[in-house]
Amino acid sequence: MKRDSWNARYRAVDLVWGSEPNRFVAEALGQRKPSGRALDLACGEGRNAIWLAKQGWAVTAVDYSDVAIERGRQLATAEGVDLDWICEDVTSVALPSKAFDLAVVSYLQVPREDMQAVLARIADALASEGQLFMIGHALRNLTEGTGGPQHPSVLWNPETLAEDVAAVGLQVERCEEVIRPVETDDGPRSAIDVLVDARQTRFA
Repeated sequence: MKRDSWNARYRAVDLVWGSEPNRFVAEALGQRKPSGRALDLACGEGRNAIWLAKQGWAVTAVDYSDVAIERGRQLATAEGVDLDWICEDVTSVALPSKAFDLAVVSYLQVPREDMQAVLARIADALASEGQLFMIGHALRNLTEGTGGPQHPSVLWNPETLAEDVAAVGLQVERCEEVIRPVETDDGPRSAIDVLVDARQTRFA
């Protein structure tokens, strides 16, 4: 989607994704002691970035939509936390090398070549032993789950994604499908996501 399309989507409602952090982000990182700088790529209105800042991380949040970034700034101010907000395309944004101890990618659904570009930037931006945490809509969700994008080219295949994460030099510790309960008009359903946990070990 182009920037204008995303801006229109964010203008249409108060909060597209809500204000609470993604459940998998909170579950995976809630028990981790903040240890420096965190990067949230495709942060949207900042729900995960703001939550990380409240945990004690120094957060840089990046998104393509200037409407989302401005809303994130307002929400962060209301929550009493300071973040570094960047309005740029995550596939081409310039990031400092070896600067971040954590990178989060939540529901960034882009074609594989764009995801590879994002992963290359993350690998360079992560410090030694830095963690990459990703959660996104699975390819299998298209036929066996509910919700999410309906084009297979932007959905995540665990095997392919694990290959791409490893190809940029990160050690894949987990890359698998997870189930997310969803309430629909037809009752409870299950959405299928892919969860990735990886580490930067090249600089150790």
